[in-house]
Amino acid sequence: MTASGDIATRDWTIWSTDARLVLSGHDAHDPVRMTRASQLVDDLLAEVDAACSRFRSDSELARLHEALPTGASVTPMLAALVQAALDAALLTDDRVDPTLRYALDAIGYDRDIELIEDNGGLIRAVVSVRAGWRSVSLHNGVLRVPSHLALDMGATAKAVAADWAAARVHEELGGGVLLSLGGDIATAGVPPTEGWSITVRDLADDPAARITVTPGRALASSSTQKRRWNRAGLSQHHILAPTTGLPAEPVWKTATVAARTCVRANSFSTGAIVAGHEAASWLNGLGVAARLVGRDGSIVYTGDWPVDCEISPGDLARSAA
Repeated sequence: MTASGDIATRDWTIWSTDARLVLSGHDAHDPVRMTRASQLVDDLLAEVDAACSRFRSDSELARLHEALPTGASVTPMLAALVQAALDAALLTDDRVDPTLRYALDAIGYDRDIELIEDNGGLIRAVVSVRAGWRSVSLHNGVLRVPSHLALDMGATAKAVAADWAAARVHEELGGGVLLSLGGDIATAGVPPTEGWSITVRDLADDPAARITVTPGRALASSSTQKRRWNRAGLSQHHILAPTTGLPAEPVWKTATVAARTCVRANSFSTGAIVAGHEAASWLNGLGVAARLVGRDGSIVYTGDWPVDCEISPGDLARSAA
C-alpha cells in the first residue's frame, strides 16, 4: 500500500491487466481499511471470473456451454453479467456483441493474451447479417444461446466488475473509492480534496490529457494498440467488428468515454472503435462525452468532453516526478 495526502493506493495485476484501488477520506491510510477494501474487491472479481471466464473450464459459463442451446438455469451473478452484455449491445446499436467467442477463437484469441502464439493458422471471416446477440434469450434465470454462437463477455464483465466492486467497498467502508481495471475506472463516494484527477493516455508516445472525474462518474478507454498478437503472420487486436468477425479497422488508437457507469462508458468506447470513421457523429448524436485519438495522433472530442484537458509532455513529466 502507498499513501499520499488524503489517499491510499494498492496496485496489482489481474486478468493480464493493471489494477489500482484508491481510497480517500480521513482514514484512507488505515491499513485495516485497505486490507478490508482489497478483500471486498478481490472476492467480487473472483466471483465474476468464476461466473463467466472463457479461459477457465470450470467457470459457470463453460460448464453450461453444451446445455445452453436448449436453455439452462444460471446463477443470479451470471444472469446479471449476461444482461449487462445484452444491454451494451442494444445501447450501441449492435456495435458491441457478446456472441463473438468463436470469432475470437478463429483469429487466435483462444487463451489468455500472454499465452497466445502465432501458429500460422488461417483467419476465417464470419460475415453476419443479423447481430448474434439478438438470438440470445434470458428469461427468469434461464439462458439460451444458439449452438452456432458462444458468449464472450470479457469487456463488459470487467467494466461491470469495476462498478460493482467500487460500490461494494463504499457501501461497507464509506469514504471515497476509485477502482481501475485496465482502462475501466469506476468511482463511488466522496473524492479526495483535489478530486479524482485522471491522466488519459494509452502508450508513452500518445498525446495525454488530464481530467477530473466528478463523484460517482466513470471512465473507460478502449484501445487497438494493446492486446495484440499475430495470426497467420498478420497483426490482430481484440476488438472485433460483429459484421465480419475480424478486428475492427484501427481508425482510432484509443477511444475514451466518460459516463455515469463504467459499463456504459466501456460500451460506448468499444462501440466507437467498431464504428471507425462514423464514431464521432454517432457519439455526438447521443451526447456522449468522448476523446478519440486517431492513428496520426489527431484528437476528436464529442459531447461535453473538456477540450482544454490536453497536457504537454513536459507537464506530464513534472507531475510524475
